[in-house]
Parts: sequence; structure tokens; C-alpha cells
Amino acid sequence: MWEKVQETVNYIKEKVNFVPEYGVVLGSGLGGFSEDIQETVSLPYNEIPNFPVSTVQGHKGALLFGTIGSKKVMAMQGRFHYYEGYDMKEVTFPIRVMKQLGIEKVIVSNASGGVNSTFQVGDIMIIKDHINMMPEHPLRGHNDERFGPRFVNMSEPYSKNMIAKAKEIAKTLDIDVKEGIYLSLQGPTFETLAEYKMVKSMGADCVGMSTVPEVIVAKHMNMDCFGLSVITDMGNEESLEGVNHEEVLEAAKRAEPHVRNLIKNFILQY
Repeated sequence: MWEKVQETVNYIKEKVNFVPEYGVVLGSGLGGFSEDIQETVSLPYNEIPNFPVSTVQGHKGALLFGTIGSKKVMAMQGRFHYYEGYDMKEVTFPIRVMKQLGIEKVIVSNASGGVNSTFQVGDIMIIKDHINMMPEHPLRGHNDERFGPRFVNMSEPYSKNMIAKAKEIAKTLDIDVKEGIYLSLQGPTFETLAEYKMVKSMGADCVGMSTVPEVIVAKHMNMDCFGLSVITDMGNEESLEGVNHEEVLEAAKRAEPHVRNLIKNFILQY
């Protein structure tokens, strides 16, 4: 893994002449954030050594490098999921690359199904904690100490300082944000009504099929993480009847201007 990451990092350094400060992972329907990045260099995943290729509709499949104001940013237009057939080391490979490029702060976003009855479709939720229900752990197997320790402290997976700053910025921008716990399941099926009830009973506010492995690996390397979920459907009988990926993308697209505004201003001010 170490050698593969170094090979990928060296390739990127040949193409990009600066050290990014932020890594941003853009989830389903949120790829428009790329328009906020100036002076971009775009590297398609299929041209980057050792990189997986995104297979999901709504995920463009490229690394973008550029600036937001004076801040240097690397953005993933599309992530990788366990349900695509990748193992967890492949899913989280880009986070390893981010760290070795010099990135210390990661922003993750996703589309998720809400189970908190006070939520509605289109809400933006700041992730304050998560519950990992994925069938494979990204740190299972041999631990390379060059990346991080064998046992990782997960008492603060999402930076409290970053959360506080985001809430302050959201208030200034008059963007309504919720706060809650994200639970990750394997997918790719949307949850059954019984599974949504299980998610709620476990103490989560929403459920999705990504994000948690990336955050675990980021914490393994002592990176600061901030996460946003866009609630694209609700786990009740009325909402579940017609839920499909196109509707999820459409709901994410409606919330996207607020998400973009929040992330952009967060990067500028934090």
C-alpha cells in the first residue's frame, strides 16, 4: 500500500505545482462544487496510477486541484463505494493519497436517508458522529505504522472546532442546518422500512452507503474531518414508495447551492 500511494502521489506532483490544504469528497449530486474552484487542474481517475474508477451515476470521476480564495484545494468528483465491488483499502485509497500530498483537513459530503422525524427531504445535516455497520473495516489486516497506529482513537471522528465554525458560518449565511449521527450500511439497495426503523433505534439520524470508511482512514492518519449529509429521502412508508437513485440525485441537486455556499465559505474562513 505504501509504495502504491507514493507512486500515485509522485504522479500527481508532476501534474500539480502546489501543496493542497483541503481535501473535499463530493457525494452523489454534489459535483457542482467543482465550479467554485479556480485555476483548476483536472486529472481523470482512469489516468491516475493505482486509482479505482467511479462507476456510479452522478459521480464524474476526476480529481480537481485549484484554489478557493487563497486556499489550495483537492476535490474528488465522485468517490468509491464498497458496493461497487472495491475492497475497503481501495475505497479509502484517495484519503491515503491526500495525506501524503500534505492535506491535513478533509471535508466529506454524501446523500443519505433520514430517520429523524424532525428532518425533511432537502435538509443539510452536519455529521457530529457516526455508527459503522459496514461488513469490512478499512484498517483490517496488517498495519503500516508509516500511515498510523494499530489502534485508532475515534472519540472525535468529526472535528468539534470545524463543526462549531460551520454552524457559525451557516447562521451568517442564513442556511438552515441540522446536526446528527450518520450510520453506514453496505448498500446498494435502499433500506427497507424495517431497516430504517433499526437505524433509528440504534440512535442514528440518517443512513447512507459511504463516508465512514474514509473518515476512519483519515483519523488513522491524524487528519481533521468535517462531514455533511444531504437528506434525499425519508425512511417512512410515504417516502419509500417511489425512492430511486434519480430522485436522490434530484433532491441533492436542489440542496446543492446551499451545500456549495457553506463549503466554500467554510474553506475561506477556517
